[in-house]
Amino acid sequence: MIARHFLRDDMTAASGNEPAWTVGEERTYKGMIKLCETGYHSSPSWYDALGYANGSMACIVDVSKPVQSDATKSVSKTRTLIAARNVAHELRLWAADCAERALQRESDGGREPDARSWSAIEVARRFAAGEATAAELASASSSASSAAYAAYASAFAASSSAAVAYAAAYAVGARAAEKQWQAAVLNARLDALFPVVTL
Repeated sequence: MIARHFLRDDMTAASGNEPAWTVGEERTYKGMIKLCETGYHSSPSWYDALGYANGSMACIVDVSKPVQSDATKSVSKTRTLIAARNVAHELRLWAADCAERALQRESDGGREPDARSWSAIEVARRFAAGEATAAELASASSSASSAAYAAYASAFAASSSAAVAYAAAYAVGARAAEKQWQAAVLNARLDALFPVVTL
């Protein structure tokens, strides 16, 4: 069964002490399988998988029949790494898009966000394009963090952490329709990076 998963940037898992994964490698878990605790976890979509990410290595995996599942993840005995790619760039831009939409909603509602919030998004995009330094990014993030209300989202847009990007996007998109937009955009963008994999 084809699924999605995130690894740390060095291709290791967030828990356990297994060595780094390599593309094409298959592993079988030897112990008891339990959701959220032991076994090889995966998710049906990138958006679901991002909620558990501890790195920016997006992975397409082939897993054996899940032993246990819930709405956003499953756990299996065997997992094969089909393809992997560092998507920090894409995650940063997606988080910036989510933050911008949140700020625009505030503006449309007559609550104009602090200018530092808009600036943090702009710097995050320039950083992703290689046009801003890490120091500029940190400064913009710090400034936005001290701004009021909707700046919460833009401050996190400057982060390269997959988990933080997800948390920020989720927090600013509390409405169901916005979450659907977030999921659709992220899933489409990351699926497009793996065109030769049957999804």
